Amino acid sequence: MAGPADALPQLVLAFDIGTTYSGASYSIITNGSTPEIHGVARFPALADGSSKIPSIIYYDSDGGIAAVGAEALRGGIQVDAEDNHWTKVEWFKLKLPLSSTVDPMEMGLFDNLPPLPFNKTIVEVFADFYTYLLECSAKYICESHENGNLLWASVKDGVQFVLSHPNGWGGREQMLLRDAALLAGLIPNDTPENQDRVSFVTEGEASLNFVIRSGTLTASLKNGDGLLIVDAGGGTIDISSYRQMPDNTTTVFEEITRSHCTFSGSLLVDKSAKTFLTDFLQDSPYIEDVDHMVACFNKTCKPTFKNADDTQYIKFGSFRDNDAEHHIRAGELMLQGSDVANFFKPSSTAIKRAILDQRSSAHKKIVHVVLVGGFSANDWLFADIEAFLARTDPTLRLIRPKERASKAVSDGAVSFYIDHFVRARIAKATYGAICSARYNPTNKEHTQRAATTFVAPSGERRVPEMFCVIIAKDTRVSEGTEFRQTYNQVSFKKSYFQRLASPVWCYRGTRSALGWKDLDRSNFVQLCTIEADLSKAVSGPLKGFEGKTYYQANYEIVLLFGLTELKAQVAWKENVCRLVVYLYDPFDVH
Repeated sequence: MAGPADALPQLVLAFDIGTTYSGASYSIITNGSTPEIHGVARFPALADGSSKIPSIIYYDSDGGIAAVGAEALRGGIQVDAEDNHWTKVEWFKLKLPLSSTVDPMEMGLFDNLPPLPFNKTIVEVFADFYTYLLECSAKYICESHENGNLLWASVKDGVQFVLSHPNGWGGREQMLLRDAALLAGLIPNDTPENQDRVSFVTEGEASLNFVIRSGTLTASLKNGDGLLIVDAGGGTIDISSYRQMPDNTTTVFEEITRSHCTFSGSLLVDKSAKTFLTDFLQDSPYIEDVDHMVACFNKTCKPTFKNADDTQYIKFGSFRDNDAEHHIRAGELMLQGSDVANFFKPSSTAIKRAILDQRSSAHKKIVHVVLVGGFSANDWLFADIEAFLARTDPTLRLIRPKERASKAVSDGAVSFYIDHFVRARIAKATYGAICSARYNPTNKEHTQRAATTFVAPSGERRVPEMFCVIIAKDTRVSEGTEFRQTYNQVSFKKSYFQRLASPVWCYRGTRSALGWKDLDRSNFVQLCTIEADLSKAVSGPLKGFEGKTYYQANYEIVLLFGLTELKAQVAWKENVCRLVVYLYDPFDVH
């Protein structure tokens, strides 16, 4: 019999699909050793050592993958794509913010998103990219570790996958990512055992784990100081606030206000640049080169820009390209630094606003602001936010970690699984059920809805669409905490309860006291429907309206917060013994 020391190693593999760049990280857990986190640093057509790959796929006319990742940026790819009728898919992550509330000021980011091929769904695109990341990760592990092929063979059937996503995504998006993981072959089927091999973490919480692991603020965090994480990526800015619980002997954190997601990433800089150049070059013979200029700007000026007083140049052509009237000389377009700074200001302003909102809503004082993510590498952005904080609140200290911050999310996602730092989170929405209330003619809210009332089998006149809250927004929730609410259903038919359906709803609006769905109908989202056989919990037959026989079942909807997902259950009493049936597990704490 094998002892603990002979146990097989376990592989934790995290995938971070970003709007513009993606990455993968992993850890091999063995008994008796401290887990180390590694980045997958070898991809086709990419120089060794780089862990960032473009989130781009070219599909052929049959829907097959023609090029993916760095291969999609190789020389001659555009000619091949045109000759072979390939379709380029990029920024596809932005096509999935189903349940997020998007600020109208950010809607421009969604204008003219490249379309998906006619025969591809967004789930299939995510699945194709997950498949690519899995293949590259497997090859890297096999080539980078001693006896790598044997190592991979021993862990591949039990890999624990961690998939990161923006703070603004919730259970509906997680369901689609689960579908993509299954389609990609990350897990062979959707049995409960294999479903448990796929977990989710928000990009904000993953970034916190990265910061903790880096040791950047170890001493300060032990004092219980508030820590605000700004994960600045290509499409989204994810903002989260935490503090280390000072009364705990281990490294345990809690969220101190609900996290936030704004669609104000670095793509907004590109959009502003294109708008400016299109207007500036309207009468120039180089107006047709604007898209190419923006691409060149994205590779050179954008990442290195640091001072609004310095003239900037976009190298886009050859020595023969000149247009003095529009500041083009020898293939270079000259721009004032102040104009380039204006390209960055919409994103910077959104970050500043989010920081102040987090500071005002947090129940603990925030002292540190940590800027991570690929966009955080820009020096102008860092200096602009730093200067703003110095003017607004000098007690706030802005920090940018030295380590591989561009892929903090994939490293932090692995740490999320290994270290389990965060134990309490803030509910970002209100959860409950839509039910009916017994009609009360003295209740104004009831009389206003008198036209919608109905007579139940019990003979009661009832008002529909009352929202019964189970978990209110901004509730602090520790892992494993149960939130429950009692309900009952009635029917003339006893067989009705053999498959009782009870929907769980989420309210994402701003109203603090909302008792009725019709007050803000557009902000209600049905998360799932819990189904259960309650035939053994039925009371009856009972006498109701006009002496008709009816049946009634009493039960509870139970919501449990575990890690970053919300579990929905239904519970009832059967022969005085309480039974709990676990029915659904797709939702995170949003």
